[in-house]
Amino acid sequence: MIVAPQHDDIDRKLLAALQDDCRQSLATLGEKVGLSPPAVLERVRRLESSGIIRGYHAVLEPRLVGLDITAFIGVGIDHPRHIAAFEKASLDMPEVLECHHVTGPHTLMIKVRARDTAGLHTLISAIRELPGVDRTETMIVLDTKMEKLKIELPPPSEESTTRRRARRA
Repeated sequence: MIVAPQHDDIDRKLLAALQDDCRQSLATLGEKVGLSPPAVLERVRRLESSGIIRGYHAVLEPRLVGLDITAFIGVGIDHPRHIAAFEKASLDMPEVLECHHVTGPHTLMIKVRARDTAGLHTLISAIRELPGVDRTETMIVLDTKMEKLKIELPPPSEESTTRRRARRA
């Protein structure tokens, strides 16, 4: 079980600001959250070391870099012993952006981007050849209305709020 590290309102504001633009200066971030630049740096490093911040990335427009096809592929695996091998193999496929172990008629759901339908066909063929894959179902995306990258943080639980108040007292 993963236990979420505790974070306060300043951490929450800092995480929101970094998700909006991670290239902001420490001084700008400090103004937004009410801390000095060194204090902001210390908090950011703590959030990174705790695993809450996993990295910093440029967000590309897929079509402008030649990836015109987006698809979701449901993958059926014939035995649970093959799941880890599939997940490992998918890491080596540059077209695979996401791989999720899901409930329902599929064992895994992957999100892929390909240059064109021929590239998608080649990818599907490669996936079907992997050990344990007994079926695939491909859904091609016709249009994307929304693709959020920003995670809205849930409010702190009542329990964590109560613990923070108790520590301050």
